[in-house]
Amino acid sequence: MPAHVPHRESVTVEFKSDRNKLTDSALAQAAVCLANAEGGTIYVGVDDDGAISGLHSDRKHVEHFADAIARRTVAPLGVRANPITPNGVRVAVIEVPKATRITATADGKVTRRRQFGARKPECVPFLPYEHVTRASDLGRLDYSALPVEGSGLDDFSPVERDRLREIIRTGQGERNLLELSDEELEKALRLTADKKGRRIPTVAGLLLLGKEDALQERIPTHEVALQDLQRTEVRANEFYRKPLLRIFEKVEQFYQARVVEEEIQEGMFRVPVPSLDKRAYREVVVNALVHRDYTRLGAVHIRWNTESLTVSNPGGFVDGVTADNILVTEPRSRNPVLADAFKRIGLAERTGRGIDLVYQGSLRYGRPRPSFAGSNSTTVVVKLICAKADLEFVSLVMDQENRAGRSISIDSLIVLSHLRETRRTDGKEVASLIQKDLREARGVLERLVESGLVQAQGSGRGRRYTLSSGIYKRLGKPEAYTRQAGFSRIQQEQMVLSYVDQHGSIRRAA
Repeated sequence: MPAHVPHRESVTVEFKSDRNKLTDSALAQAAVCLANAEGGTIYVGVDDDGAISGLHSDRKHVEHFADAIARRTVAPLGVRANPITPNGVRVAVIEVPKATRITATADGKVTRRRQFGARKPECVPFLPYEHVTRASDLGRLDYSALPVEGSGLDDFSPVERDRLREIIRTGQGERNLLELSDEELEKALRLTADKKGRRIPTVAGLLLLGKEDALQERIPTHEVALQDLQRTEVRANEFYRKPLLRIFEKVEQFYQARVVEEEIQEGMFRVPVPSLDKRAYREVVVNALVHRDYTRLGAVHIRWNTESLTVSNPGGFVDGVTADNILVTEPRSRNPVLADAFKRIGLAERTGRGIDLVYQGSLRYGRPRPSFAGSNSTTVVVKLICAKADLEFVSLVMDQENRAGRSISIDSLIVLSHLRETRRTDGKEVASLIQKDLREARGVLERLVESGLVQAQGSGRGRRYTLSSGIYKRLGKPEAYTRQAGFSRIQQEQMVLSYVDQHGSIRRAA
Protein backbone atom coordinates (compact mmCIF):
# COMPACT_ATOMS: atom_id res chain seq x y z
CA MET A 1 0.00 0.00 0.00
CA PRO A 2 1.35 3.49 -0.84
CA ALA A 3 2.60 5.25 2.30
CA HIS A 4 2.55 8.74 0.82
CA VAL A 5 0.51 10.84 -1.60
CA PRO A 6 1.94 11.33 -5.13
CA HIS A 7 2.57 14.87 -6.30
CA ARG A 8 0.09 14.70 -9.18
CA GLU A 9 -2.61 12.60 -10.80
CA SER A 10 -1.84 10.09 -13.56
CA VAL A 11 -3.58 7.34 -15.50
CA THR A 12 -3.34 5.17 -12.37
CA VAL A 13 -3.71 7.86 -9.68
CA GLU A 14 -6.94 9.72 -8.86
CA PHE A 15 -7.42 12.46 -6.23
CA LYS A 16 -10.83 12.92 -4.61
CA SER A 17 -11.60 15.79 -2.25
CA ASP A 18 -13.70 14.92 0.80
CA ARG A 19 -14.31 18.47 2.01
CA ASN A 20 -18.03 18.17 1.18
CA LYS A 21 -18.17 14.45 2.00
CA LEU A 22 -17.72 12.55 -1.24
CA THR A 23 -20.79 10.51 -2.22
CA ASP A 24 -20.60 6.74 -2.56
CA SER A 25 -21.85 7.04 -6.16
CA ALA A 26 -19.02 9.41 -7.12
CA LEU A 27 -16.50 7.10 -5.48
CA ALA A 28 -17.87 4.06 -7.33
CA GLN A 29 -17.66 5.91 -10.63
CA ALA A 30 -14.00 6.77 -9.97
CA ALA A 31 -13.26 3.12 -9.18
CA VAL A 32 -14.99 1.90 -12.36
CA CYS A 33 -12.98 4.38 -14.41
CA LEU A 34 -9.66 3.06 -13.08
CA ALA A 35 -10.67 -0.61 -13.20
CA ASN A 36 -11.63 -0.42 -16.89
CA ALA A 37 -8.15 0.91 -17.68
CA GLU A 38 -5.05 -0.30 -15.85
CA GLY A 39 -6.35 -0.18 -12.30
CA GLY A 40 -4.76 2.23 -9.83
CA THR A 41 -5.18 4.11 -6.57
CA ILE A 42 -7.78 6.61 -5.36
CA TYR A 43 -6.69 9.06 -2.66
CA VAL A 44 -9.76 10.32 -0.80
CA GLY A 45 -8.99 13.50 1.11
CA VAL A 46 -6.73 15.03 -1.54
CA ASP A 47 -7.88 17.95 -3.72
CA ASP A 48 -7.46 17.98 -7.50
CA ASP A 49 -4.38 20.20 -7.21
CA GLY A 50 -2.70 17.72 -4.84
CA ALA A 51 -3.39 19.67 -1.64
CA ILE A 52 -3.97 17.27 1.25
CA SER A 53 -7.23 18.44 2.82
CA GLY A 54 -8.06 15.25 4.71
CA LEU A 55 -11.16 13.14 5.23
CA HIS A 56 -14.47 14.67 6.25
CA SER A 57 -14.96 14.85 10.01
CA ASP A 58 -17.86 12.37 9.79
CA ARG A 59 -15.58 9.63 8.42
CA LYS A 60 -14.90 7.18 11.21
CA HIS A 61 -13.84 3.99 9.37
CA VAL A 62 -12.30 3.92 5.88
CA GLU A 63 -13.34 0.28 5.47
CA HIS A 64 -16.74 1.65 4.48
CA PHE A 65 -15.28 2.67 1.12
CA ALA A 66 -14.62 -0.93 0.02
CA ASP A 67 -18.17 -1.98 0.85
CA ALA A 68 -19.68 1.07 -0.88
CA ILE A 69 -17.76 0.40 -4.10
CA ALA A 70 -18.66 -3.31 -4.16
CA ARG A 71 -22.38 -2.52 -3.70
CA ARG A 72 -22.42 0.14 -6.42
CA THR A 73 -20.53 -1.64 -9.21
CA VAL A 74 -21.48 -4.40 -11.68
CA ALA A 75 -19.62 -6.79 -11.67
CA PRO A 76 -18.76 -5.93 -8.04
CA LEU A 77 -15.25 -4.55 -7.67
CA GLY A 78 -13.13 -5.86 -4.84
CA VAL A 79 -10.91 -3.03 -3.60
CA ARG A 80 -8.73 -2.46 -0.53
CA ALA A 81 -9.11 0.68 1.59
CA ASN A 82 -6.62 1.76 4.25
CA PRO A 83 -5.84 5.01 6.09
CA ILE A 84 -2.57 6.95 5.96
CA THR A 85 -1.66 10.19 7.73
CA PRO A 86 0.67 12.33 5.60
CA ASN A 87 1.68 15.40 7.65
CA GLY A 88 -0.71 14.22 10.35
CA VAL A 89 -3.79 14.50 8.08
CA ARG A 90 -6.06 11.45 7.59
CA VAL A 91 -6.36 10.25 3.98
CA ALA A 92 -7.98 7.06 2.64
CA VAL A 93 -5.98 5.03 0.11
CA ILE A 94 -8.19 2.81 -2.10
CA GLU A 95 -6.36 0.29 -4.28
CA VAL A 96 -8.41 -0.62 -7.38
CA PRO A 97 -7.37 -3.73 -9.37
CA LYS A 98 -7.47 -3.87 -13.15
CA ALA A 99 -10.81 -5.45 -14.06
CA THR A 100 -10.65 -8.76 -15.92
CA ARG A 101 -13.99 -7.94 -17.56
CA ILE A 102 -15.82 -4.71 -18.28
CA THR A 103 -17.38 -3.23 -15.16
CA ALA A 104 -20.01 -0.49 -14.69
CA THR A 105 -21.62 1.52 -11.93
CA ALA A 106 -24.93 0.24 -10.57
CA ASP A 107 -26.77 2.89 -12.59
CA GLY A 108 -25.13 1.75 -15.86
CA LYS A 109 -22.26 4.21 -16.35
CA VAL A 110 -19.22 2.67 -18.07
CA THR A 111 -16.08 4.80 -18.24
CA ARG A 112 -12.34 4.32 -18.43
CA ARG A 113 -9.28 6.36 -17.49
CA ARG A 114 -7.33 7.96 -20.31
CA GLN A 115 -4.67 10.63 -20.75
CA PHE A 116 -4.29 12.57 -23.98
CA GLY A 117 -0.84 14.09 -24.43
CA ALA A 118 0.10 16.55 -21.69
CA ARG A 119 -3.50 17.06 -20.62
CA LYS A 120 -4.75 16.04 -17.21
CA PRO A 121 -5.99 12.41 -17.08
CA GLU A 122 -9.75 12.07 -17.24
CA CYS A 123 -12.58 9.56 -17.27
CA VAL A 124 -14.11 9.16 -20.73
CA PRO A 125 -17.09 7.08 -21.91
CA PHE A 126 -16.19 3.46 -22.62
CA LEU A 127 -18.07 3.03 -25.89
CA PRO A 128 -19.64 -0.31 -26.92
CA TYR A 129 -17.42 -0.82 -29.98
CA GLU A 130 -14.38 -0.54 -27.70
CA HIS A 131 -15.58 -3.43 -25.55
CA VAL A 132 -14.45 -5.98 -28.15
CA THR A 133 -10.94 -4.53 -28.09
CA ARG A 134 -10.84 -4.67 -24.31
CA ALA A 135 -12.06 -8.26 -24.19
CA SER A 136 -9.49 -9.21 -26.84
CA ASP A 137 -6.67 -7.48 -24.92
CA LEU A 138 -7.61 -9.40 -21.79
CA GLY A 139 -7.68 -12.71 -23.64
CA ARG A 140 -11.41 -13.16 -23.05
CA LEU A 141 -12.35 -12.93 -26.74
CA ASP A 142 -10.67 -14.08 -29.95
CA TYR A 143 -11.81 -11.54 -32.51
CA SER A 144 -10.20 -13.51 -35.35
CA ALA A 145 -12.46 -16.50 -34.56
CA LEU A 146 -15.71 -14.55 -34.95
CA PRO A 147 -17.91 -15.28 -37.99
CA VAL A 148 -18.18 -12.24 -40.26
CA GLU A 149 -21.82 -11.14 -40.46
CA GLY A 150 -23.11 -10.79 -44.02
CA SER A 151 -20.22 -12.78 -45.46
CA GLY A 152 -20.38 -16.08 -47.33
CA LEU A 153 -18.10 -18.63 -48.94
CA ASP A 154 -18.25 -16.72 -52.21
CA ASP A 155 -16.11 -14.07 -50.45
CA PHE A 156 -13.20 -16.55 -50.52
CA SER A 157 -10.82 -16.33 -53.48
CA PRO A 158 -9.87 -19.58 -55.31
CA VAL A 159 -6.50 -17.96 -56.05
CA GLU A 160 -5.84 -17.46 -52.33
CA ARG A 161 -6.86 -21.06 -51.61
CA ASP A 162 -4.22 -22.20 -54.12
CA ARG A 163 -1.69 -19.81 -52.59
CA LEU A 164 -2.39 -21.27 -49.14
CA ARG A 165 -1.72 -24.81 -50.36
CA GLU A 166 1.45 -23.74 -52.18
CA ILE A 167 2.81 -22.11 -49.00
CA ILE A 168 2.20 -25.33 -47.07
CA ARG A 169 3.73 -27.44 -49.86
CA THR A 170 6.93 -25.40 -50.31
CA GLY A 171 7.47 -24.29 -46.72
CA GLN A 172 7.38 -25.70 -43.20
CA GLY A 173 3.63 -26.25 -42.99
CA GLU A 174 1.84 -29.37 -41.78
CA ARG A 175 1.90 -31.75 -44.76
CA ASN A 176 -1.23 -33.60 -43.68
CA LEU A 177 -3.23 -30.43 -44.35
CA LEU A 178 -2.61 -30.94 -48.08
CA GLU A 179 -4.59 -34.18 -47.99
CA LEU A 180 -7.77 -32.34 -46.94
CA SER A 181 -10.48 -30.98 -49.22
CA ASP A 182 -10.99 -27.22 -49.30
CA GLU A 183 -13.88 -27.49 -46.85
CA GLU A 184 -11.92 -29.73 -44.50
CA LEU A 185 -8.85 -27.51 -44.69
CA GLU A 186 -10.85 -24.39 -43.88
CA LYS A 187 -12.50 -26.14 -40.93
CA ALA A 188 -9.16 -27.48 -39.67
CA LEU A 189 -7.67 -23.99 -39.66
CA ARG A 190 -10.94 -22.52 -38.32
CA LEU A 191 -11.24 -20.21 -41.30
CA THR A 192 -14.99 -20.88 -41.30
CA ALA A 193 -17.60 -21.26 -38.57
CA ASP A 194 -20.97 -23.01 -38.62
CA LYS A 195 -23.92 -20.74 -38.01
CA LYS A 196 -27.47 -22.05 -38.32
CA GLY A 197 -26.32 -24.82 -40.64
CA ARG A 198 -24.25 -22.49 -42.86
CA ARG A 199 -20.49 -22.20 -43.19
CA ILE A 200 -19.48 -18.56 -42.75
CA PRO A 201 -15.97 -17.11 -43.07
CA THR A 202 -14.35 -16.09 -39.81
CA VAL A 203 -12.29 -12.91 -39.49
CA ALA A 204 -9.16 -15.07 -39.80
CA GLY A 205 -10.63 -16.75 -42.87
CA LEU A 206 -11.31 -13.49 -44.68
CA LEU A 207 -7.90 -12.11 -43.74
CA LEU A 208 -6.19 -15.13 -45.28
CA LEU A 209 -8.45 -16.13 -48.18
CA GLY A 210 -10.80 -13.21 -48.79
CA LYS A 211 -11.33 -11.50 -52.12
CA GLU A 212 -9.91 -8.02 -52.03
CA ASP A 213 -13.25 -6.18 -52.36
CA ALA A 214 -14.90 -8.39 -49.72
CA LEU A 215 -11.99 -7.88 -47.35
CA GLN A 216 -12.11 -4.11 -47.71
CA GLU A 217 -15.86 -4.08 -47.11
CA ARG A 218 -16.02 -6.56 -44.22
CA ILE A 219 -12.77 -5.72 -42.38
CA PRO A 220 -12.05 -2.07 -43.27
CA THR A 221 -9.47 -1.77 -40.45
CA HIS A 222 -7.04 -4.09 -42.25
CA GLU A 223 -4.15 -2.28 -43.95
CA VAL A 224 -0.39 -2.76 -44.35
CA ALA A 225 2.13 -0.11 -45.38
CA LEU A 226 5.57 -0.91 -46.86
CA GLN A 227 7.85 2.11 -46.68
CA ASP A 228 11.49 2.60 -47.70
CA LEU A 229 12.79 5.91 -46.36
CA GLN A 230 16.49 6.41 -47.11
CA ARG A 231 17.44 9.61 -45.29
CA THR A 232 15.31 12.29 -47.01
CA GLU A 233 14.46 10.16 -50.05
CA VAL A 234 11.20 8.20 -50.17
CA ARG A 235 11.92 5.13 -52.29
CA ALA A 236 8.71 3.24 -51.55
CA ASN A 237 5.44 4.12 -49.84
CA GLU A 238 2.89 1.44 -50.70
CA PHE A 239 -0.36 0.67 -48.88
CA TYR A 240 -2.13 -2.68 -49.25
CA ARG A 241 -5.54 -4.03 -48.23
CA LYS A 242 -5.02 -7.39 -49.84
CA PRO A 243 -5.32 -10.85 -48.22
CA LEU A 244 -2.51 -11.56 -45.76
CA LEU A 245 -0.96 -14.35 -47.81
CA ARG A 246 -0.55 -12.08 -50.81
CA ILE A 247 0.78 -9.29 -48.58
CA PHE A 248 3.28 -11.70 -47.08
CA GLU A 249 4.68 -12.36 -50.55
CA LYS A 250 5.06 -8.58 -51.02
CA VAL A 251 6.81 -8.41 -47.65
CA GLU A 252 9.28 -11.11 -48.74
CA GLN A 253 9.98 -9.31 -52.02
CA PHE A 254 10.46 -6.06 -50.08
CA TYR A 255 13.15 -7.78 -48.01
CA GLN A 256 14.95 -9.41 -50.94
CA ALA A 257 15.19 -6.10 -52.79
CA ARG A 258 16.85 -4.33 -49.84
CA VAL A 259 18.97 -6.78 -47.87
CA VAL A 260 22.74 -6.59 -48.43
CA GLU A 261 25.11 -9.46 -47.61
CA GLU A 262 28.76 -9.67 -46.60
CA GLU A 263 30.68 -12.92 -46.24
CA ILE A 264 33.11 -14.34 -43.71
CA GLN A 265 35.32 -17.39 -43.97
CA GLU A 266 34.43 -19.98 -41.32
CA GLY A 267 36.65 -23.01 -41.69
CA MET A 268 36.20 -24.33 -45.23
CA PHE A 269 32.99 -22.41 -45.83
CA ARG A 270 32.06 -18.85 -46.69
CA VAL A 271 29.13 -17.77 -44.53
CA PRO A 272 26.77 -14.94 -45.58
CA VAL A 273 26.19 -12.11 -43.09
CA PRO A 274 23.02 -10.17 -44.00
CA SER A 275 22.34 -6.55 -43.15
CA LEU A 276 19.09 -7.84 -41.61
CA ASP A 277 18.50 -11.42 -40.51
CA LYS A 278 15.68 -12.96 -42.54
CA ARG A 279 14.16 -15.00 -39.71
CA ALA A 280 14.12 -11.98 -37.42
CA TYR A 281 12.51 -9.91 -40.17
CA ARG A 282 9.83 -12.52 -40.81
CA GLU A 283 9.00 -12.88 -37.13
CA VAL A 284 8.55 -9.16 -36.42
CA VAL A 285 6.34 -8.85 -39.49
CA VAL A 286 4.32 -11.96 -38.61
CA ASN A 287 3.90 -10.73 -35.03
CA ALA A 288 2.60 -7.39 -36.28
CA LEU A 289 0.12 -9.02 -38.68
CA VAL A 290 -1.06 -11.69 -36.24
CA HIS A 291 -1.19 -9.72 -32.99
CA ARG A 292 -2.51 -6.39 -34.27
CA ASP A 293 -5.90 -5.19 -33.08
CA TYR A 294 -8.24 -5.65 -36.05
CA THR A 295 -10.98 -3.67 -34.30
CA ARG A 296 -8.89 -0.48 -34.56
CA LEU A 297 -8.31 1.66 -37.61
CA GLY A 298 -4.69 2.01 -38.59
CA ALA A 299 -2.10 0.25 -40.70
CA VAL A 300 0.71 -2.13 -39.85
CA HIS A 301 3.75 -0.06 -40.85
CA ILE A 302 6.94 -1.76 -42.08
CA ARG A 303 9.55 1.00 -42.44
CA TRP A 304 13.04 0.39 -43.74
CA ASN A 305 15.43 3.31 -43.51
CA THR A 306 19.19 3.78 -43.80
CA GLU A 307 20.24 1.79 -40.73
CA SER A 308 17.13 0.24 -39.20
CA LEU A 309 13.84 -1.53 -39.72
CA THR A 310 10.83 -0.37 -37.69
CA VAL A 311 7.59 -2.37 -37.56
CA SER A 312 4.54 -1.03 -35.75
CA ASN A 313 0.98 -2.26 -35.38
CA PRO A 314 -2.27 -0.95 -33.86
CA GLY A 315 -3.01 -2.39 -30.42
CA GLY A 316 -0.66 -2.40 -27.44
CA PHE A 317 0.87 -5.50 -25.91
CA VAL A 318 -1.60 -8.24 -24.99
CA ASP A 319 -2.54 -8.16 -21.30
CA GLY A 320 0.31 -9.58 -19.23
CA VAL A 321 3.01 -8.90 -21.84
CA THR A 322 5.36 -5.91 -21.56
CA ALA A 323 8.72 -4.93 -23.00
CA ASP A 324 10.18 -5.86 -19.59
CA ASN A 325 8.98 -9.49 -19.62
CA ILE A 326 8.68 -10.28 -23.32
CA LEU A 327 11.60 -12.73 -23.20
CA VAL A 328 10.18 -14.86 -20.39
CA THR A 329 6.40 -14.54 -20.38
CA GLU A 330 4.30 -17.35 -21.81
CA PRO A 331 3.42 -16.80 -25.50
CA ARG A 332 -0.07 -15.40 -25.95
CA SER A 333 -1.91 -13.85 -28.86
CA ARG A 334 -4.61 -11.27 -29.33
CA ASN A 335 -5.90 -13.39 -32.25
CA PRO A 336 -5.30 -17.06 -31.36
CA VAL A 337 -7.06 -18.56 -34.40
CA LEU A 338 -5.12 -16.37 -36.83
CA ALA A 339 -1.86 -17.08 -34.97
CA ASP A 340 -2.52 -20.82 -35.04
CA ALA A 341 -3.21 -20.76 -38.77
CA PHE A 342 0.08 -18.93 -39.43
CA LYS A 343 1.96 -21.55 -37.42
CA ARG A 344 0.29 -24.55 -39.04
CA ILE A 345 0.86 -23.34 -42.60
CA GLY A 346 4.51 -22.62 -41.79
CA LEU A 347 4.69 -18.81 -41.72
CA ALA A 348 5.30 -18.46 -37.96
CA GLU A 349 7.49 -20.11 -35.35
CA ARG A 350 5.66 -23.25 -34.18
CA THR A 351 6.79 -23.01 -30.54
CA GLY A 352 5.41 -19.51 -30.10
CA ARG A 353 8.92 -18.29 -29.16
CA GLY A 354 9.48 -16.22 -32.28
CA ILE A 355 10.78 -13.40 -30.10
CA ASP A 356 13.88 -15.54 -29.45
CA LEU A 357 14.59 -15.55 -33.19
CA VAL A 358 14.19 -11.77 -33.29
CA TYR A 359 16.78 -11.30 -30.52
CA GLN A 360 19.10 -13.92 -31.96
CA GLY A 361 18.90 -12.34 -35.40
CA SER A 362 20.29 -9.09 -34.02
CA LEU A 363 22.71 -10.17 -31.29
CA ARG A 364 24.63 -12.89 -33.13
CA TYR A 365 25.79 -10.25 -35.65
CA GLY A 366 27.06 -7.89 -32.98
CA ARG A 367 24.12 -5.52 -33.34
CA PRO A 368 22.09 -3.98 -30.48
CA ARG A 369 19.09 -5.73 -28.92
CA PRO A 370 15.68 -5.12 -30.54
CA SER A 371 14.08 -1.99 -29.11
CA PHE A 372 10.44 -1.61 -28.04
CA ALA A 373 10.97 1.95 -26.82
CA GLY A 374 8.23 3.48 -28.97
CA SER A 375 5.49 1.13 -27.73
CA ASN A 376 2.53 2.33 -25.67
CA SER A 377 -0.98 1.23 -24.68
CA THR A 378 -2.30 1.54 -28.25
CA THR A 379 0.71 0.59 -30.41
CA VAL A 380 3.55 -1.91 -30.40
CA VAL A 381 6.74 -0.68 -32.08
CA VAL A 382 9.85 -2.84 -32.58
CA LYS A 383 13.07 -1.52 -34.09
CA LEU A 384 15.89 -3.66 -35.49
CA ILE A 385 19.26 -2.09 -36.26
CA CYS A 386 20.68 -2.90 -39.71
CA ALA A 387 24.12 -1.35 -39.14
CA LYS A 388 27.29 -3.06 -40.37
CA ALA A 389 27.86 -6.35 -38.57
CA ASP A 390 30.84 -6.94 -36.28
CA LEU A 391 32.40 -9.72 -38.35
CA GLU A 392 34.90 -10.72 -35.63
CA PHE A 393 31.99 -11.15 -33.21
CA VAL A 394 30.04 -13.17 -35.79
CA SER A 395 33.03 -15.45 -36.26
CA LEU A 396 33.42 -15.80 -32.49
CA VAL A 397 29.77 -16.84 -32.06
CA MET A 398 29.94 -19.37 -34.90
CA ASP A 399 33.19 -20.84 -33.61
CA GLN A 400 31.74 -21.27 -30.12
CA GLU A 401 28.60 -22.90 -31.52
CA ASN A 402 30.69 -25.31 -33.60
CA ARG A 403 32.75 -26.25 -30.54
CA ALA A 404 29.68 -26.78 -28.35
CA GLY A 405 27.63 -28.44 -31.07
CA ARG A 406 24.62 -26.24 -30.33
CA SER A 407 23.45 -22.64 -30.65
CA ILE A 408 24.46 -20.10 -28.02
CA SER A 409 21.49 -19.38 -25.79
CA ILE A 410 19.67 -16.06 -26.01
CA ASP A 411 20.72 -15.26 -22.44
CA SER A 412 24.39 -15.81 -23.26
CA LEU A 413 24.14 -13.74 -26.43
CA ILE A 414 22.59 -10.90 -24.44
CA VAL A 415 25.44 -11.01 -21.91
CA LEU A 416 28.18 -11.19 -24.54
CA SER A 417 26.63 -8.37 -26.55
CA HIS A 418 26.27 -6.24 -23.43
CA LEU A 419 29.89 -6.83 -22.38
CA ARG A 420 31.05 -6.03 -25.88
CA GLU A 421 29.38 -2.62 -25.56
CA THR A 422 29.83 -1.73 -21.87
CA ARG A 423 32.94 -3.80 -20.92
CA ARG A 424 31.79 -4.71 -17.37
CA THR A 425 28.68 -6.06 -15.70
CA ASP A 426 27.41 -7.84 -12.58
CA GLY A 427 24.67 -10.31 -11.69
CA LYS A 428 22.06 -7.70 -10.87
CA GLU A 429 22.46 -5.90 -14.19
CA VAL A 430 22.36 -9.18 -16.14
CA ALA A 431 19.18 -10.25 -14.30
CA SER A 432 17.48 -7.13 -15.61
CA LEU A 433 18.79 -7.68 -19.15
CA ILE A 434 17.66 -11.32 -19.43
CA GLN A 435 14.45 -10.62 -17.45
CA LYS A 436 15.14 -13.37 -14.90
CA ASP A 437 16.01 -13.53 -11.23
CA LEU A 438 19.49 -13.00 -9.79
CA ARG A 439 20.13 -16.72 -9.24
CA GLU A 440 19.49 -17.52 -12.91
CA ALA A 441 21.57 -14.54 -14.04
CA ARG A 442 24.55 -15.72 -11.98
CA GLY A 443 24.14 -19.19 -13.46
CA VAL A 444 24.36 -17.76 -17.00
CA LEU A 445 27.47 -15.76 -16.08
CA GLU A 446 29.26 -18.65 -14.41
CA ARG A 447 28.60 -20.93 -17.37
CA LEU A 448 30.17 -18.30 -19.62
CA VAL A 449 33.15 -18.19 -17.26
CA GLU A 450 33.50 -21.98 -17.49
CA SER A 451 33.40 -21.81 -21.29
CA GLY A 452 36.25 -19.29 -21.33
CA LEU A 453 34.20 -16.50 -22.90
CA VAL A 454 33.92 -14.40 -19.74
CA GLN A 455 36.25 -13.71 -16.85
CA ALA A 456 35.17 -12.98 -13.26
CA GLN A 457 36.83 -10.72 -10.68
CA GLY A 458 36.00 -10.56 -7.01
CA SER A 459 33.50 -12.57 -5.05
CA GLY A 460 30.09 -12.28 -3.43
CA ARG A 461 28.12 -9.13 -4.16
CA GLY A 462 31.23 -7.43 -5.53
CA ARG A 463 31.78 -10.08 -8.20
CA ARG A 464 32.01 -8.47 -11.61
CA TYR A 465 32.51 -9.83 -15.11
CA THR A 466 34.36 -8.86 -18.29
CA LEU A 467 35.03 -10.58 -21.57
CA SER A 468 38.04 -12.88 -21.21
CA SER A 469 41.49 -11.97 -22.49
CA GLY A 470 41.16 -14.58 -25.22
CA ILE A 471 37.95 -13.02 -26.50
CA TYR A 472 39.46 -9.53 -26.54
CA LYS A 473 42.37 -10.92 -28.56
CA ARG A 474 39.93 -12.66 -30.89
CA LEU A 475 38.11 -9.36 -31.39
CA GLY A 476 41.41 -7.62 -32.11
CA LYS A 477 41.30 -5.50 -28.93
CA PRO A 478 43.85 -6.96 -26.46
CA GLU A 479 44.53 -3.55 -24.91
CA ALA A 480 40.87 -3.23 -23.99
CA TYR A 481 41.16 -6.30 -21.76
CA THR A 482 44.03 -4.73 -19.80
CA ARG A 483 42.03 -1.54 -19.28
CA GLN A 484 39.03 -3.49 -18.01
CA ALA A 485 40.65 -6.27 -15.98
CA GLY A 486 43.64 -4.26 -14.73
CA PHE A 487 46.92 -5.89 -13.89
CA SER A 488 47.33 -9.29 -12.27
CA ARG A 489 48.83 -9.62 -8.76
CA ILE A 490 52.15 -10.86 -10.16
CA GLN A 491 52.28 -7.95 -12.62
CA GLN A 492 51.62 -5.52 -9.75
CA GLU A 493 54.49 -7.02 -7.69
CA GLN A 494 56.89 -6.73 -10.60
CA MET A 495 55.92 -3.09 -11.13
CA VAL A 496 56.60 -2.34 -7.44
CA LEU A 497 60.03 -4.04 -7.55
CA SER A 498 60.92 -2.18 -10.75
CA TYR A 499 60.00 1.13 -9.11
CA VAL A 500 62.18 0.35 -6.05
CA ASP A 501 65.12 -0.53 -8.32
CA GLN A 502 64.85 2.83 -10.03
CA HIS A 503 64.03 5.05 -7.05
CA GLY A 504 65.37 3.22 -4.01
CA SER A 505 62.13 3.15 -2.03
CA ILE A 506 58.36 3.37 -2.36
CA ARG A 507 55.55 4.59 -0.07
CA ARG A 508 51.80 4.06 -0.01
CA ALA A 509 51.20 7.79 0.23
CA ALA A 510 50.72 9.62 -3.08
